[in-house]
Amino acid sequence: MALKAAFIFVAEGADPKVHRASVKTPSLELTTVGVCNYAEAESVAKELVKEGVAAIELCGGFGHEGAARIAKATRGKAAVGVVRFDSHPGLGGKSGDEMFS
Repeated sequence: MALKAAFIFVAEGADPKVHRASVKTPSLELTTVGVCNYAEAESVAKELVKEGVAAIELCGGFGHEGAARIAKATRGKAAVGVVRFDSHPGLGGKSGDEMFS
């Protein structure tokens, strides 16, 4: 059975209903979802877990606080990992923690 995983990225103007794509391979089903802030990411993470996603990777725009919020939202039902940037080039050199906290 294929692993169901997701990648959530944060970007200004992202709409998780519109900015979403999926790729299926024999061993992995990967869903990529764009969100515009941490609150939206929490909601999306909960939805993904309900759909059976077992691993969620967060883009480098998520700071430490953002990653903790997503881990808490999944309540241990999905492994949460993070791509790390202390200052993200796509967020004007800031961390999501500076923008959304």
